[in-house]
Amino acid sequence: MNVTHGNRPVRLAQDATAQPKTHDTGGSRSMSVHTSGRELGSAAQTAGARSTRRADLDGLRGLAIALVVVFHVWFGRVSGGVDVFLALSGFFFVGSLLRTAESSAPLDPRPVLRRVGRRLLPPLVLVLTAIAAAAAVLLPSTQWFRIADQTFASLLFVQNWHLARTASDYLAADPMVSPLQHLWSIAVQGQFYLAALLVVFGFAWLLRRMSVPVRIPLTILLAVLTAASLTYAVLADRPQSWLYYDSAARAWELTLGGLLVCLLPWLRAPRALRIVLGAVALVVLLSCGFVLDGNALFPGPWALVPVGAAMALVVAGAGAGGAQHDTPSARLLSSAPVVRLGTVAYSLYLWHWPILIGYLVVSGRPSAGVMGGLVVVVVSLLLAEASTRWFEEPIRRTEPRRPSRTTLVGLVTVAAVALAGIANTWHTHLDRSAEALARTSGLPAELYPGAAAFDPAVAAEPQPVQPPLLVAHLDLPPATLDNCIAQHTNRTPLTCTYGDPLATRRMTLVGGSHSEHWLAALHALGVEHGFRLDTYLKVGCPLSDPIAPLVEESPTVECDTWSTAVLAELRADPPDYVFTTSTRTKDQGEGPGDFTPFWYIDLWETLAGYGIPVVAIRDNPWLFREEVAYRAADCLAGGGTAESCGVPRAEALDPVDPAVAASAHLPTVSLLDLSDSFCRQDLCRVVEGNILIYRDEDHLTTTYVRTLTPELGRQLGPATGWW
Repeated sequence: MNVTHGNRPVRLAQDATAQPKTHDTGGSRSMSVHTSGRELGSAAQTAGARSTRRADLDGLRGLAIALVVVFHVWFGRVSGGVDVFLALSGFFFVGSLLRTAESSAPLDPRPVLRRVGRRLLPPLVLVLTAIAAAAAVLLPSTQWFRIADQTFASLLFVQNWHLARTASDYLAADPMVSPLQHLWSIAVQGQFYLAALLVVFGFAWLLRRMSVPVRIPLTILLAVLTAASLTYAVLADRPQSWLYYDSAARAWELTLGGLLVCLLPWLRAPRALRIVLGAVALVVLLSCGFVLDGNALFPGPWALVPVGAAMALVVAGAGAGGAQHDTPSARLLSSAPVVRLGTVAYSLYLWHWPILIGYLVVSGRPSAGVMGGLVVVVVSLLLAEASTRWFEEPIRRTEPRRPSRTTLVGLVTVAAVALAGIANTWHTHLDRSAEALARTSGLPAELYPGAAAFDPAVAAEPQPVQPPLLVAHLDLPPATLDNCIAQHTNRTPLTCTYGDPLATRRMTLVGGSHSEHWLAALHALGVEHGFRLDTYLKVGCPLSDPIAPLVEESPTVECDTWSTAVLAELRADPPDYVFTTSTRTKDQGEGPGDFTPFWYIDLWETLAGYGIPVVAIRDNPWLFREEVAYRAADCLAGGGTAESCGVPRAEALDPVDPAVAASAHLPTVSLLDLSDSFCRQDLCRVVEGNILIYRDEDHLTTTYVRTLTPELGRQLGPATGWW
């Protein structure tokens, strides 16, 4: 049935009491990024009522995807658009389930699952297939393991948990970022659909048996779940890098949308109030990405800004008596270009990120720039339009089966199975290749001298580089292999003992991963020279002496809490020496070279007050090219050489160790500098003595660290006076 609004026909939804096959249980297109406003103009109406298509909600999806793309491509910030998608997802999906629950239709989850799968999986599989093919052509084989793992995780809708475990930052794009990273939100929504289906239908089944209307009890349940999830997002003892991807912390954004669809019948407001509400909400939503650092603040309470703005726009467009487009904000969102953008929103979301990363890989640039960004946007729009029109929509059609639809579904199924099989096969191959790492500790020194190659008297014929490039990232320090380095979620000190555990002389190795990668050499020296080595290590946290009060809102609260506890243990049981790093590479844009951070100096002064001397070692050079970090193994696998994959010494290191001046007032600090065991006069290569120096862009392979043991011992002995 059609009615006319202005010059545009508006289709009326089917009666809510219709059988499931005649109404859209999953929302018009299942996910928020591709869910239509169909039937949800007054979705909260009771069974038997009619509802109109909310074109303004289609437009709201279009505005949200525009924000996501623009901020990803040109600003490298979180816009709040994804949070809008999540909220709309809850609104549409819970609304469709509620209509079924309030009708006499069977509470059968199978049709819902079929529709969700049919609308969600085909575009996802298409993009994953394209990414896999592009990765095989554009990326070195050393990066395929990452694509394989994330492809499999995306197919299972657990990509968010994969990224949470690997602590991936979802912010500015560069060539090192995964082209699959954006799929975390698809995983969150997929998990929500399954949970919402079980909860709403299960709840409705119980209430039907008791002859109790479902709306009010469901409203209360959703309110409780929303409050619980938001409380978890605020108070959970988890780092931001975890919470950003955590489904439990994100759930409130979706359940709040579901709560709104339950409350909508009671939220009718006068037109004048809705005009103001819609205008303010639009301004807030458009400015969110500029004002708020969503990467650091979401999904905490600040995410209420974009989510609240989206929900306000839903209310602002819900006119009394079903009136449509009676406010300026609703008319703007209902305009044809914005609505069309909403129609292709799901495909555009899937395509834009891998196209952006692919452009950066091909161009070798750290960012897209104005013209490059336009190319990315245009290509993404064309692919989104094509895949929506010729792939997604034919599969979504609900009319009787046609050969074209059957063929497409078959191709999708074959592609999904093939992707899963290839990903698992590559993972198996990687596991077998990793067995070669066990042999790197016994490499013959005459063939693999490593750092000894800097001695003019040492010569070695070229040999295959060790560790193998494919598994170099797995050549990890002992503490990581022993699970003896505190992870992002752990604020409690974790200590293990290496070296000679029975020795009376005691050294502690403290800090983050750049302290940790010296462990293999220090352990060998401890065994040789008779000292005990205790570790206090935490991922991403150089030890510091926090001055500011510990507050949960601080971005460094994890490290500060851990540091405070470690310092308390060191003060209570002082070691003979603390071993840590003395410098770090300057951030890109701050100039070449390295520097000594002020908080390092503060730590040394604190330890001096405890009567604990410090041995501080200059950090190794980091691999950057044109402000973009790169992995040595990737560069070599892509056809580079030890020289071409290296960095000029003048760009990586200052001419003089900056820690010399920084520690001049502290006689308790002894400095070590092994730069000449990494760099030649003008160049820091990535391979020396047939051994790969780096396992990624800035961490050392344990195989190379072992070859540094003699030089480290030559400098450490005089610094401690132990030999």
